[in-house]
Amino acid sequence: MNLRPLHRPRGPALGLAALLLAVAALLGLPRPAQAATASVAPYPVASVYAPSTDYTLTVDGTSVPVVKYPGYDIAQFALGTGSAVMAVTKTNNTAIGSYSISPRKLDITGSASGSTLTFTVQKDGYLIVRLDGRPDLVIAADPAERDRPASGGPGIFNAQSAPYGIQPDTGDYSTTAFQAALDDAAAWGTANGGQGIVYVPAGVYTLGNLYLRSNLALYLAPGAVLRYTGERDHYVVGGHKNSQGRDLTWFISTRYSTSNIKIYGRGIIDGNGAASLKPGNLGVNLLMPIYTDRFTVDGITFRESSSWAVIPLRSSNMTFRNIKLFNRFDMGENDGIDVTESTNVTVSHAIGIGLDDPFSTKAWGDTADIYKSVPGTARPLKNVTFDDLVSWTYCYGVKVGQGVVQPQDGVTFRHVVVYDAAVGIGVHHKYGAASATNIRFEDIDIERLDFSNDGNRTWLALMTGDTQGVGPVTGVTVSNVRVRDAGSTPARVNGRPGAPITGVTVSHVVMPGSTTPATTLGELNLTDLSDNGPITVTQ
Repeated sequence: MNLRPLHRPRGPALGLAALLLAVAALLGLPRPAQAATASVAPYPVASVYAPSTDYTLTVDGTSVPVVKYPGYDIAQFALGTGSAVMAVTKTNNTAIGSYSISPRKLDITGSASGSTLTFTVQKDGYLIVRLDGRPDLVIAADPAERDRPASGGPGIFNAQSAPYGIQPDTGDYSTTAFQAALDDAAAWGTANGGQGIVYVPAGVYTLGNLYLRSNLALYLAPGAVLRYTGERDHYVVGGHKNSQGRDLTWFISTRYSTSNIKIYGRGIIDGNGAASLKPGNLGVNLLMPIYTDRFTVDGITFRESSSWAVIPLRSSNMTFRNIKLFNRFDMGENDGIDVTESTNVTVSHAIGIGLDDPFSTKAWGDTADIYKSVPGTARPLKNVTFDDLVSWTYCYGVKVGQGVVQPQDGVTFRHVVVYDAAVGIGVHHKYGAASATNIRFEDIDIERLDFSNDGNRTWLALMTGDTQGVGPVTGVTVSNVRVRDAGSTPARVNGRPGAPITGVTVSHVVMPGSTTPATTLGELNLTDLSDNGPITVTQ
């Protein structure tokens, strides 16, 4: 990216501007409209997280902590309504040679002066900044909190207050007291026709498994960290990941047949990454809402899961918004959120980063290795919407599959930025004989495809496998896509004999080097085709 010099008004221009403002004031004329600036609320950073050695950040002059993380650095804060000026400075004090600011579709222009890059954002959002050869900087500017509860009072159960008295930052387990607070809040909510609230102040809480009951709200204040350790004596095995050769536990899960549960705030649920595998090779799913209804997560960060981080399973009427999924690139099978066998689910305004798929849908059989202890029968997946996402992965930016053992119907991905991936948009019907139908990918911006997954490095891959049978894929719409990088392998639509991929429509897709939508399969580089119906290409 070409650098633009940082322009500063010269003295005479400033004097003239001041004179005009003064004259306007004397004459009672209206002053020129000024853009409103946003309030900035940095989040406290727990002592277990090391500061960045590469960057500092200020937002409207307020210092925001930057945390060092494997593969990238992270800055998190809340931003109120209005614009804000961000200044990213390299700590080595060397001049900036090149930079990029994503999402590129926002057209954010920076000004570099020495070791500092300055730019203005118009609202909250999730950005990724690249400076020279340094680790990328993820800037997670959440919307300001509007529903933060009081720390005490009727129906509020503060984890640090009596009778719980939990002291964070000690490394001691406080599972029993924490679970008591959760149970008491749920009981209060049930008795009073609402939700009892567990208020968790800032600090690091070392915990075993936690269970959520109906009519409960769990509030994690900024700086609050619920941390998993992997020490087997403190956890119950809920499943096994055959491909990883390790048992799994569900750090936080719902009791079966629950409803009206919320986890919110600006705190962190931390899987502790590779360190948590050392005591006993026990992998973790950070959040497992199972057989629940009316379940909400708002504003939470999920960090360093050693297996799939969030798995909504056999549940309905669920909302996940303003969530951050920060996983590592040096740990496999660490999906972000895999919506599984659930109905009426929305994931909105989220960023997902990790080696494996950040955003996907799945449907398995009655028993699957990862949740082999869950009773009951499998369910179809229906009406799932992912909206306003930023995705960065070595695998698929957004994907339906791989499991289609039960039907998947009505999955939509829209307003998505794929910062980097192996495959931008995908349907991978690898397992099962059920159908995947009515799938939509709308308003997708694919910025880079630097990786390869199973030989695929392409903007679009629709594929059917033959493990546990074969099943059809019907009704896939791909529309309003900006492909800035088409990868190095052809886009593909490959069904199977007896299970074709049909009803595919590709509309208004702009390929690299073009300013107008493609009109042919050749222009789309969509040339790897087999066992498929006619593909409709429109502008």
